Amino acid sequence: MNILLMEDDAVLSDILLDYLRESWSVEYAFSAKEVYEHLETKKFDLFIFDINVSGQNGLELLEELRSFSDNTPTIFITAYKDTEYLKKAFELGAHDYIRKPFELEELNSRILNTKRIFNIEIEGSVELSEGISFFSEDKEVLKDGIKIALSAKDTLLLSYFLANKGRLISSDELTQNIWDFDAIPSDATLRSHIRTIREIIGKEKISTIRGEGYKYE
Repeated sequence: MNILLMEDDAVLSDILLDYLRESWSVEYAFSAKEVYEHLETKKFDLFIFDINVSGQNGLELLEELRSFSDNTPTIFITAYKDTEYLKKAFELGAHDYIRKPFELEELNSRILNTKRIFNIEIEGSVELSEGISFFSEDKEVLKDGIKIALSAKDTLLLSYFLANKGRLISSDELTQNIWDFDAIPSDATLRSHIRTIREIIGKEKISTIRGEGYKYE
């Protein structure tokens, strides 16, 4: 998911970028002018704008973008306690807000919620369930904003299950398609790999059909 962050506090912006870039593709703008420069070359799935920035503030910027029929989901960051600003933000088409000071995990939860509401796809990923996405090329799972590395074999196994959803797959089929002929694993090794995947994505996702094999639900 491509995010555009506008924040003119240098310290806060550095903290946010370091954190958010662990999970998302994030571009940074110091001002509304820089926002427009980014929009000339790239499409974004989500805007995160601070309301109180110098020059054209976040509210004015969103109002202008909406007048251009740009309906990109938007989360506002604000230090204001007055609900007048929040009311104005929603009237202009904001979708969520977060008040300073805030926990980074709370911001990430709001990003995940926006992604769910607007069904935003993450490039190169497969959503396994709410808050859990699989990146086969990177050999990792993003779970509630936390990256979990997968081994090469676990990546291949999960990819094979996803390509054969709802179909009963025997142990022999899995080993023959994932391992080389001269490196066929024992049943215990295969069970160990599947147990690892279950612990990451949820035990209910892969069911065991006793004496027959496995099924990805």
